[in-house]
Amino acid sequence: MNPLLSNLQPYPFERLKHLFSTVTPNAAYAPISLGIGEPRHATPQLVLDALANATAQLSAYPATAGLPALRDSCVNWVQRRYGLKLDAATQVLPVNGSREALFAFAQTVIDPSREAVVVCPNPFYQIYEGAALLAGAKPYYAASDPALNFNVNWGIVPADVWAKTQLLFVCSPGNPTGAVMPLSDWEKLFALSDKYGFVIASDECYSEIYFREEAPLGGLEAAAKLGRSDFKNLVAFTSLSKRSNVPGMRSGFVAGDAHILKQFLLYRTYHGSAMSGMVQAASIAAWDDEAHVVANREQYRKKFAAVTPLLEAVMDVRLPDAGFYLWAAVPGGDDVAFARDLLAQYNVTVLPGSYLAREGHGIGDTKGFNPGAGRIRMALVAETAECLEAAQRIMAFIKNSPV
Repeated sequence: MNPLLSNLQPYPFERLKHLFSTVTPNAAYAPISLGIGEPRHATPQLVLDALANATAQLSAYPATAGLPALRDSCVNWVQRRYGLKLDAATQVLPVNGSREALFAFAQTVIDPSREAVVVCPNPFYQIYEGAALLAGAKPYYAASDPALNFNVNWGIVPADVWAKTQLLFVCSPGNPTGAVMPLSDWEKLFALSDKYGFVIASDECYSEIYFREEAPLGGLEAAAKLGRSDFKNLVAFTSLSKRSNVPGMRSGFVAGDAHILKQFLLYRTYHGSAMSGMVQAASIAAWDDEAHVVANREQYRKKFAAVTPLLEAVMDVRLPDAGFYLWAAVPGGDDVAFARDLLAQYNVTVLPGSYLAREGHGIGDTKGFNPGAGRIRMALVAETAECLEAAQRIMAFIKNSPV
């Protein structure tokens, strides 16, 4: 067996299952889960119709590069969303969701014949870590800073770490914090990439759920604003799962540096990562329509506007820049005990923040610091009434619990 498999840590939901294994939820309450970031709004009918009308695609093997029509649809969306004109033949590539692509990308980029570091935000999406470890690289965890709206202070990453870095994962809007990285941070990272030669993988799967008038800045958009029209050493990852409420469809695309995407396509051809023709047809329908995205975003805005003030009264929490999570500090500071006792007493599931982070390099490079500790992630993915009920139970739990 691949010995690197032994380096993988349990996934957060495995840890949550273990934590809850001895808990008996209060049967007086119906279960409500805010634990998993799985969109639960209705899938648009236009996507369902496109799937149903594309069953003939099952009779042929799909091409790894995707249908020209799908690539055209992707570049048209990028132009509408970010004002950028990409080459459909060389600068975009369909993928089976951002999770699969993020993992595969590290296997393409990392050169394990020399010492390799992969830098990622902390807390983070655990695929970044697993992808790094199985590519033979060592992760470096750069902690989010509450003083910077939970963005990373990239300046505290030591020069000797950057010198060994081959890949940097960024997530904007962030999971779990919802923070959007400003242009000034992109400028710093591009300068570091130019100096040390590492590739930037920009995970942007939450980009279409936001609460302010201005849409979140994307990595390609930032590059263009800074005169980097070739997107050197930059690849952006996006997905339909959150944007269009189709997590089971596993569809997205990557875009950016044409040289890197050429090598990524080579890897994917051998890996067998072609998207189903049916899914490609449905994806075209989704990328070409914006009305359902606007409606979906408005549903989240109303939900967060109703739920956030309730929780603000009893917790340190605020409306995020984007995404569908609330990243809240828990009274008393023990996120694991909070999640366990909340389930036992009120049958509400939340995810301990410490499960989404690693002890390591923290604010001021403090070793042994877990930037997720003392916080919980709440996924407001259910209908508004259910989320409001969960918020009211959390309020009751906090008010009735000794601190």
